[in-house]
Amino acid sequence: MSKKLALLILAVSFCFYAGCAVNPITGEKRLMMISEQQDFEIGRQYAPEVEKEMGGRIDNVSLQNYVDNVGQRIARVSHKPYWDYHFVALNDKSINAFALPGGYIFITRGMLKKLTTEAQLAGILAHEIVHVVARHYAAAASRETGESGIMVLAAALSGAKVPRGALQAADLARQIVGLRYSRADEREADLAGLDYMVAAGYNPYGSIESMQMLEREDAVRPIEFFSTHPDPQNRLAYLNGRIQTRYGTFGGLRTGKEDYRKFVLEPLAKLKDSKKP
Repeated sequence: MSKKLALLILAVSFCFYAGCAVNPITGEKRLMMISEQQDFEIGRQYAPEVEKEMGGRIDNVSLQNYVDNVGQRIARVSHKPYWDYHFVALNDKSINAFALPGGYIFITRGMLKKLTTEAQLAGILAHEIVHVVARHYAAAASRETGESGIMVLAAALSGAKVPRGALQAADLARQIVGLRYSRADEREADLAGLDYMVAAGYNPYGSIESMQMLEREDAVRPIEFFSTHPDPQNRLAYLNGRIQTRYGTFGGLRTGKEDYRKFVLEPLAKLKDSKKP
């Protein structure tokens, strides 16, 4: 069987799963190539590969529990609170956060070191939770060209091997993580993420501060976060606008500077660098 024919069979098999789904955040109907259950299967299969590729988990139980607790607190107020979410801090020096389908969310050591408060961490994790809940990766896959993103997800789901060009597990994991969101997806993740973090009890300015940090870092040297999360126009303006119109009278919401220092920054200061870049 030729590679071209094998790819065609794989694509046709994949499209068998296609159907309509509703974005729980916007209420809009859209074509969705795979089911929620298949999201979970992809996440379970490839999360270990992502961890392996990016230096493994940071070897500090209290730090991992802290990051997971913040993420779970936000996930409970999302549109999909009953999903099984996993939040993992990776021992990689890049400045990045990303998600796999099905609720597997990762944040790097490099990103954690640049944040200063729990509310800023909440802003980053809430943003990624929206990408998962809205299933933005499927829309991103449909925009890919060449060896298509849809084909990548099909191969990931089926485990099928294509002759002379089989995508190994690590290659598939990298390509899924590397799917590039649209500016519209990013705006939705920004705004709905802001709503999620406030609903979870966090000061919304944490989101503003985290985005300001990312833009400062990107101005010095392009950072990994913006390679898959393009910066929408007027990001800070519309985030500030949402805060002023919806949360202008908020009070008593959590910032968590001291806890972040205790559970994240101090352990990271003692952590030996990963051997991986």
